[in-house]
Amino acid sequence: QVQLVESGGGLVQPGGSLRLSCAASGIIFSRYDMAWYRQAPGKQRELVASFTSNSRTNYDDSVKGRFTISRNNAENTMFLRMNSLKPEDTAVYYCNAHSGYSGFDYWGQGTQVTVSS
Repeated sequence: QVQLVESGGGLVQPGGSLRLSCAASGIIFSRYDMAWYRQAPGKQRELVASFTSNSRTNYDDSVKGRFTISRNNAENTMFLRMNSLKPEDTAVYYCNAHSGYSGFDYWGQGTQVTVSS
C-alpha cells in the first residue's frame, strides 16, 4: 500500500519560515519524481517545486529564491524549506510521487500552511 504523509504545516507570520516533510512508503522512492503542489481556496492546484529521480530541480517563479526542495532517498523522505513566507503562500500543500515509467501519480492528504499576521 502506497502512502505519502505530509507534516510540518501550520500558522506563520509573514516573513517567517516552515519546513514541510513528506514520508513515503510502499514505493521504490528513488525511482519516482517527487514534487510539492499547493492549492489555495478557490484556485486550481499548482506545482510549487519538483525534484526528479535524476536529481533535477524546478521551481515555480513565485517561490524561486525563497523555497528549497530536497529529498533523502535513503530515508524515503522529501522536504520543502520555505523562507520569507508571504500571505499568498497560504494553501494546502500536497506531496506528489510520479512514476516516469507508468505515468501514475500518488498523492498525500495535504498539510495546511497559513501565512498571516
